[in-house]
Amino acid sequence: MSTTKVRVGVLGLTHDHVWDNLDTLARHPNAALIAAADARLELREKARAYGFEHLYEDPQQLLEHVNLDAVYVFSDNRQSAELAAQAARRGLHVMVEKPMAADYAGAVELVAAAQTAGTQLMVNWPFMWWPSLQYALRLIADGGIGRVFQVHYRAAHAGPREVGCSPAFSEWLLDPHRNGSGVLIDYCSYGAALTCLLLGLPSRVTAITSRVQKLDLSAEDNAVVIMQHAAAVSTSVGSWSQIGHMTSYVPMFYGTDGTLLVTHDSVSLATRDSESGTGLDIPAPTPEDESSAAFFIHHILSGEPIAGMCGVRVSLAVQEVLEAALASAQEGRTIALPLLPTAQLHS
Repeated sequence: MSTTKVRVGVLGLTHDHVWDNLDTLARHPNAALIAAADARLELREKARAYGFEHLYEDPQQLLEHVNLDAVYVFSDNRQSAELAAQAARRGLHVMVEKPMAADYAGAVELVAAAQTAGTQLMVNWPFMWWPSLQYALRLIADGGIGRVFQVHYRAAHAGPREVGCSPAFSEWLLDPHRNGSGVLIDYCSYGAALTCLLLGLPSRVTAITSRVQKLDLSAEDNAVVIMQHAAAVSTSVGSWSQIGHMTSYVPMFYGTDGTLLVTHDSVSLATRDSESGTGLDIPAPTPEDESSAAFFIHHILSGEPIAGMCGVRVSLAVQEVLEAALASAQEGRTIALPLLPTAQLHS
């Protein structure tokens, strides 16, 4: 790259997470916001505030006519995987919002496109920018709770429309084809990501899904995923029908020597000597871990491969878990993993 300014375009604006991500990207000294594309006029008008040089109705026009180094992709899960793969084939670095694709096949195609092109592929997991979660994961990596034998995560709210998701976002989030399913894809993906990061791909997946409150939806509004390893069992729970957030967004990690409970701004550690738990001081993140933009730009400029939570190995494993979970819920049985012989993509 001839300059330290990474020229970034945005493919799709219907995912509400795009705006927070653009806020941090716009403030990054080594990023230049060049172009954005979306079919919705009102979203293109909203994007004008970020100073884009070009705005397009069709993402294909953007890819064909604008000189870029990288793209953010924030369309629906199915189109995002397709657009991200197209961008990678053009030699562009890609950041796509979790969970990477609407289904496992789309994820495999995207990974193959990026690997063939030799470009960076980042999957953005929003909770990775919590300093508390970053610190907890470092403690675990350093053996702070011994061998991890269970991960538990519950993500829940009252529903996309009820909590104020935009019409453009809700339209596809509630569409099981464009999203991949319902709350299982949207929210159980987080717990699957933590599990796959720390324990690898499960050997067995069992899931239950249901419409327990929103009977007008085409997709499930509640889901529970159980992931089994040789010496571990983990759970990921999602709900679009919960009132309040008292039990939401709280990762819990259970190890042979301790337990970690994490919130957006706290980390508590329980040990045999302190069974009720002790609050820990959370260090500030490194500059490259402060935000999705900082992480993405750092890896583009340094050439350092993207690994960990936002890397290909974890996110592809998540898609495999989600695919198995959907099959389990539909067929009423436990599904064995791996689903397909894709070992070459897990390296």
